[in-house]
Amino acid sequence: MPRWLNFSSPDDPATADQAGVIAPPPLIALTVIVLGLLLDWRLPAYVLTVLLSLPVRIALAIVLIGTGGYLGLTAIMAFRTAGTHIEPWKPATALVGGGIYAHLRNPMYVGLALMLTGLSFLVASDWMLVLTIVLFAPAIHFGVVRREERYLTAKFGAPYVSYLQTVPRYGVPI
Repeated sequence: MPRWLNFSSPDDPATADQAGVIAPPPLIALTVIVLGLLLDWRLPAYVLTVLLSLPVRIALAIVLIGTGGYLGLTAIMAFRTAGTHIEPWKPATALVGGGIYAHLRNPMYVGLALMLTGLSFLVASDWMLVLTIVLFAPAIHFGVVRREERYLTAKFGAPYVSYLQTVPRYGVPI
């Protein structure tokens, strides 16, 4: 069984050195895309098509997908440089607090959310946009980020707690 499918407690010695995320974040994003497109096909709303012209949707998509891709790639390079796993279901071997991580703690997830939003605009998928907000964001926050934070606090202690107190979770101090 893939390690990310193991829903046992992070306190379980057999799975202690992992965050215990509910699913790989790209799989959560793919679920939003597929469900959004299926809902658009079965229950079309046409809100984005009516509110935004094609050139405006394309421009928004380019900015959002480009920014999201930049955040994700920058974060991946920082993890590789530090020699730690990118996959949240594998053990963390180092804390990454420099570069993009000095400004936001979760650039990969913010990047995925921006790319989903951009894709929603590009293909005028009202349901994909809605699911990004009501499915992707809560699943990432509660099923991935909060679990990672508990795991990293337990693993790295004071240095990570200090990082939590100084760098906003999603780039804005909320």
